[in-house]
Amino acid sequence: MIWQLDLFLLLFVIICALAAINIKDLLSAVIILGAYSFFMCLLWAEMGAVDVAFTEATVSAGVGTVLFVAAVFKTVRRSKD
Repeated sequence: MIWQLDLFLLLFVIICALAAINIKDLLSAVIILGAYSFFMCLLWAEMGAVDVAFTEATVSAGVGTVLFVAAVFKTVRRSKD
């Protein structure tokens, strides 16, 4: 394993997690969570867990992001934020 790549991916994972928590717009938060899942997929693949990386890519980064985006578009905004 290349520790510099691990550190780089871990840094992006932490940045995406903090950004998704602190952002106000739901659609932006969903997109950032999709990026979080993608970076986790890369981290799993780099660590040698290819089956876990494939599952993360298909379920979380793929289907999960699409379902979250569909749910956000179905919601109605109540406040004028």
